[in-house]
Amino acid sequence: MSATHLTESRAVPVARDEAYDRVLSTPLPEIFHRRYVLMPPIREVREAPDSWDSVGQSRRIVTTDGGTMLEELSSVERPLSWGYTLSEVTGPLKPLVATVDGLWAVEAAGTGCRITWTWTVHPRGRAGALAMPLLGRLWHGYARQALEEIERLLLR
Repeated sequence: MSATHLTESRAVPVARDEAYDRVLSTPLPEIFHRRYVLMPPIREVREAPDSWDSVGQSRRIVTTDGGTMLEELSSVERPLSWGYTLSEVTGPLKPLVATVDGLWAVEAAGTGCRITWTWTVHPRGRAGALAMPLLGRLWHGYARQALEEIERLLLR
């Protein structure tokens, strides 16, 4: 099954280094606290290290619909990007998603920066492949909402 590549960006009037450090260290429930149609908020993060900044670290994400996933940092290139893999997906997404390769990138843009969030979704079987167009549309809305929240948090 071929992977689906999804990406969303937002320019914010904050210096790149500051945006990178603050977004990477913000607790996920502060960014992902709103539902977007079928995409649930993040309720909590379990088994998290004290700081989230080294390749190989992992934590368990718990969503409000009872789903969980293991997130593992796969790359950290301060102040440019950090990547991660989501695996061990449970809950409503389990029949559709095998793994996700995620990437947050922060680049200087004008007097601020552009924050880009990318997901490469590896579907689980035929049902997952068939659901990718709908999942992609939902993810884009969820990502836009998250980037709006990041901008709000950065401008406080």
